[in-house]
Amino acid sequence: MVDAAFVTAAIGVGASAASLVYLAGAIVQLRRWARRAVPAAAVRPPVTILKPLCGSEPELYENLRSFCEQEYPTFQIVFGVQDPDDPALAAVRRLQHEWPHLDIRVVVDRRLIGSNRKVSNLANMLPQAKHDLVVIADSDIRVGPDYLRAIVGPLLDPGVGLVTCPYRARPDRSLWSRLGAMAVNESFLPSVLVARALGSEAFGFGSTLAVRRESLERVGGFGALAEHLADDYMLGELTRRRGLRTVLSPYLVETVTHEPDGTSLFHHELRWSRTIRALRPWGHAFSVITQALPVSLFGVALAGAAPWSLVLPLLALGGRLMLHYAAGASLGPGARGDVLLVPLRDLLSFAVWAASFLGRNVRWRRSDFAVASDGRMRANKESVQ
Repeated sequence: MVDAAFVTAAIGVGASAASLVYLAGAIVQLRRWARRAVPAAAVRPPVTILKPLCGSEPELYENLRSFCEQEYPTFQIVFGVQDPDDPALAAVRRLQHEWPHLDIRVVVDRRLIGSNRKVSNLANMLPQAKHDLVVIADSDIRVGPDYLRAIVGPLLDPGVGLVTCPYRARPDRSLWSRLGAMAVNESFLPSVLVARALGSEAFGFGSTLAVRRESLERVGGFGALAEHLADDYMLGELTRRRGLRTVLSPYLVETVTHEPDGTSLFHHELRWSRTIRALRPWGHAFSVITQALPVSLFGVALAGAAPWSLVLPLLALGGRLMLHYAAGASLGPGARGDVLLVPLRDLLSFAVWAASFLGRNVRWRRSDFAVASDGRMRANKESVQ
C-alpha cells in the first residue's frame, strides 16, 4: 500500500517543481523578448484611433498626446465620452488647440447598448471613424511615435483578425502602485510570453486592439461585446472563431499604475482574476504554479515540514529573484520594482487568486457587477451565485 504521507509530499514537490519550470521558461522568454525586432509596415494605409474616455486620471494628457505624435502619413483620432461634463474633455480640448491640423473628433453620447459602458462608448464613436483600419487603445496607455507603423502591418494579411500589444507598467511612487506594476511586469507579461511560446493565440488586451472594420462587422460589431466585462479578450475570441489569427505584436506599450491604497489594488486585481476564472476556469486554476513562493510553502506543508523540504522555498526564492531582475533588464527603464517587495507581491497574488474562487462580484469604476460563467457582466441585483 502506498504511504499517504509519501503521496502528499510528492504532490507538494511536484507542484514546486512545476513552478520552478515555469520560472525558468518565463526568464528565457523575457530575455528573448529583449532581443526582438519590431518591423515597420512597408504599406501604411489610413488608420482611425478610437480612444474611449471616462473621467480624469494621472498623466491622462501625456498619454493621449503620445497618440497625437505618431509619425504616420494619415490617421484620425476619435475621443468619446458619455457625460458632457466629463473632466477628460479638458485634456482633449487642449490637444485640439495644440494640434489644429490633426484630424481629431469628439463624440459625446449617453446611449447605452449594454452593461459595458466602455463598449457603448466605442459603439457611439464608430460612426465617426473615417478609415477601414481601426485601432482601439485604453486611456491609460502611452506609446512612441512609431506605434502605428509597428502594429498595422499584420492587418494587411487577410488571415489576421486582430493585432494586440503587450504592455509594461510604470508605477507612481506609492507602495500600492509599485506592487501593481510588479504584477504586470513580473507576472502578467511573462505569463503571456510563455503562453505564446507554447502556441497560444488567446490574447486580446485593451492596451491595443487593431482590427479591420470588415472583421469587426463579421463578429457582430461592438454589440457582440456589449455585455462582456473582458471585451478585449472577447473581440479576439470572436475573430478566432471565424478562422482569423490573432497576432501578438512585438511592440511594447506602457501604462502608468496608480493605486491610491491597498483596497483599490486588491479590487482591481480581483476583477482581473475573477474575469479570467470565468473565461478560462481550468487555466486559471492551474495558473497557481506561476506563484512559486506560495506554492513552495504549500509543498513544505504537504511534506510535513521535513528538513529536506525547506530547500523548496529557497529554490523558489532564487528563481523568483532571477525573474524579477530579468523583467527589469528586459522591459527597460522604470520597469524594475523593489526587490524587497517580491515576497509581499507573491503572497498578495496568491491571496487574489484564492479570493477569485469565493464569488463572482467585481468592482469596476465605482460600480459593482457579477461576472457570469460566460464572462458577461450583470448588475449585482442580478448576480450569479
